[in-house]
Amino acid sequence: MFRFPLFILITLIVAFGGGIMISLYALDATQGFGAIKLGAWEAFPALQTVEADPYAKSHRARAGKLLYGSAEGLTFTASVDDDGARLNANCRYRISGQTPPARLWTLFTADNGGNPAAVKAGHPSALNSWTVLRQPDSSFSIEISAAAQPGNWLALPEAGTFRLVLTLFDTPTAGSSGVIDLAMPKLTKTGCGNA
Repeated sequence: MFRFPLFILITLIVAFGGGIMISLYALDATQGFGAIKLGAWEAFPALQTVEADPYAKSHRARAGKLLYGSAEGLTFTASVDDDGARLNANCRYRISGQTPPARLWTLFTADNGGNPAAVKAGHPSALNSWTVLRQPDSSFSIEISAAAQPGNWLALPEAGTFRLVLTLFDTPTAGSSGVIDLAMPKLTKTGCGNA
C-alpha cells in the first residue's frame, strides 16, 4: 500500500536533489563561456557585460561579487603555471615581464574560491603597479613563495593549491576585441620543497 507513494517520493528526491547538485556544480565549475587563455592567465571579457551568458550571470549572482564594466577593468586568473602544472604552495614561482597597458593593476594570491589567501601576518599577499620594483625597461620580476625573498615577493599559504588574480584597471584592452593579442607576464616554476 505504501510502496508506490514511497517510490514516487524517492524518485522526486533523487530528481530534484540531483538537479540542484548538478546546477551548483556547474556554477562552481565555470564562470561561463567565452574564456580567453593567454599562457597561464585566463579571463572572461564578457563576464560583466549585458551580453554575458546565463551561466556567467548565475555565477555572478551566486558569488555576490561586484564586477567591473567592460571599460573599467579586466580580471585574469592563473591556477596553473606556463607548463600547465597546478600552482602549489609547496613550490616557488616567478612572474616576469610586463602587464598589458593599464592605469593600475593589482596582483594577489587567492584560494581556490577566488578569495584572498590566508598568509602569515605581516607577509605580503598582494602587490600593485605603484609598489612593484621595476627594471629600466619597465619590466618586473615577482617571486612567489612561502619563504621571504628579496625584491618583489608575494607570500603563499602554508600548504595546498592556490591561484593568482591579476586585475587591470582602466585598461584600453578591456573593452576591445584585441584581448587575445595581449602579451601577459610569464609564470614559471622555479623549484619545489628544498630544491
